[in-house]
Amino acid sequence: MREELKFFGEGLPYLKTSGLKGKLIAVEGTDGVGRSTQIDLLEEWLQVQGYAVIVSGWTRSNLMSRSIEMAKNGNILNRMTFSLLYATDFADRLENQIIPALRSGYIVIMDRYVYTAFARDAVRDPEMKWIHDVFGFAPIPDLVCYLRIDVENLIPRVIESGGMNYWESGVDLHLADNIFDSFKKYQKMLIDSYDNMVETYNFKVVDARQNVMEVQRDLRKNIEEILKDTTKTIVSLPPMPGKENKSENSGMGILKEINKKLQAVENQITQRIDGVRAAGEELAVLPLELINSPLKADDKVLPFSGAMSFLNQSPVSSEPTGSK
Repeated sequence: MREELKFFGEGLPYLKTSGLKGKLIAVEGTDGVGRSTQIDLLEEWLQVQGYAVIVSGWTRSNLMSRSIEMAKNGNILNRMTFSLLYATDFADRLENQIIPALRSGYIVIMDRYVYTAFARDAVRDPEMKWIHDVFGFAPIPDLVCYLRIDVENLIPRVIESGGMNYWESGVDLHLADNIFDSFKKYQKMLIDSYDNMVETYNFKVVDARQNVMEVQRDLRKNIEEILKDTTKTIVSLPPMPGKENKSENSGMGILKEINKKLQAVENQITQRIDGVRAAGEELAVLPLELINSPLKADDKVLPFSGAMSFLNQSPVSSEPTGSK
């Protein structure tokens, strides 16, 4: 557990930020680099490890998300106003999502962080250094993973995922007379801006030119380093129908239920075998491993996976031989 949350500036004086048990992880990178795909995989991986996870993304606050989207669609606001809208969005998420989640022991994964604002504003208006002071209330993450890519490898990904839009291409900066060339110039400037922050903010650089699983492997290595002293906070599943015992709602409770079902299936199989033998009838082919290898408490089998499909199948023919 950290002693005290550190901030870029003065922080939030009215919020208690000591003794937060969770971890704050930021995943940064330019537009179209694959952040969302990697974050989805990280969230699933951490949950399987037993950690409670929440993902918070840029411009996703209940207070500001719609206003920002409307402003972007209308292309009517200047750069300073946009920067302040983003800061308001982040402040709302920080107070109502991020800090409460960290206090409860969650791993908080940020899809973009304040470094996005720093990079964009450095490109759009180098004089807007005051934006760093505006985000002084932002906590310093435990880990910043920077997905780095070059423009040559970025362009095919963006085209494949749906093409280039107004803001991702920096059209408002009038860098070129067509969106393609504008995209190349703007993204090159944006990547350079991120690169300039690597040492200053201790980014962990991940080569995003690799395939999806290679990038995921590198991200997990970095995350594992900061989770060594983190207590796992397993979120209880919704109550199972007809179960009043709270232990039945946990992962172990579900495993017990599966074992009960397996035991019932095994008993039915044994009874059918005895009945068929007593009648002198021929046995159908029986997967013996289903009888001889009941599920153990440490077996990693997820409910409803392919490994459980045999529950709905009868391993012994229910019809006497020759009845067809």
